[in-house]
Amino acid sequence: MNAPTELAKVIASQPDATMGYKSFSLGSFKFARDEYFAHIRWTTRDGRPLSHTMDIGNFMRALMRDVAWGFFYGWVNFDHVIGTVNHYKSVDLYAGSFNGTMKEAGVDLLENFPTDQIRATFEQMLDDWTNEGFDPFAAPQETGTPYGRKRGHNRPAITRARELATRCVGLKGDLPLRTDERGAPVNRAFADVPQDHPELHPEPGFENEVHAFNLFAFLSRSQVTWNPSFTSVVKHSYMCPTTEEHILPIIHGNDRVEWFFQMCDEIHWDCADKNTGKPLARVIMKAGDMAAMPAYCRHQGYSPKRSMLLVWENGSPTLVYEIQKGEAPEVPVKF
Repeated sequence: MNAPTELAKVIASQPDATMGYKSFSLGSFKFARDEYFAHIRWTTRDGRPLSHTMDIGNFMRALMRDVAWGFFYGWVNFDHVIGTVNHYKSVDLYAGSFNGTMKEAGVDLLENFPTDQIRATFEQMLDDWTNEGFDPFAAPQETGTPYGRKRGHNRPAITRARELATRCVGLKGDLPLRTDERGAPVNRAFADVPQDHPELHPEPGFENEVHAFNLFAFLSRSQVTWNPSFTSVVKHSYMCPTTEEHILPIIHGNDRVEWFFQMCDEIHWDCADKNTGKPLARVIMKAGDMAAMPAYCRHQGYSPKRSMLLVWENGSPTLVYEIQKGEAPEVPVKF
């Protein structure tokens, strides 16, 4: 992600005289924070004022990923009320629209915004509401507190840029992949992960065409959690490994099938209906397990210990529309 976007269409108040934080408006939605909570307010379709409150730490971790992921594939539920839906040229911001109870009561609201507009608002909110010492991308044990009054900022953490490969990772012309050359330390939870490099014996003349690297060693040095990295891209087939610790800060609603391969330790998943939130399944994945999240579900993961997860995505830009038309399945396989 880049530095916070400056657009005139972002509506922000002057900092509160007591807390020091700005408040933000986006369409009918208003966002404010205090020492402990984020407060989201809106007016229902029949004219009633309504509000929702979230722990500010949970809100900031969800906001961080919504911004960094570019609103991701489909639904990014901050919790059971607030979230976004990515339409890839525009984004829905909603309150209660995918909560069966609130929808039935008619107190939900959904508004659509150009992607640039909602991104600019969220980036500036993330910048203003992140205090010095707090990294919303880090595991709770690895960062400071999100609570308290306004104090400084942490722009280096919230504007991390992806390291982009120019060709197959580690081959000549790419950034050096050898983890010991990058200088990133091994995470405390992965001290037992072997750091040795694969032994290669390419045929003469193919030394610049054959390469391998230790993915476990690479991931053992990850500074962030719940943030998939692309390590293999073949047409629209994306292999995205990531390290997970504590709780996935969002409840991800799928707009396509998503495959999981648990590479070490374990993650517990709560799965529910994407549209209503009705519980569907409890999945406990241990090292070596594979599972698939169908396109009709939402899911949130709990990782008791820092673990490694490989996520496989079909990144086709037309797949979501094919599923909507019934031309592609919502499930990975039919028996």
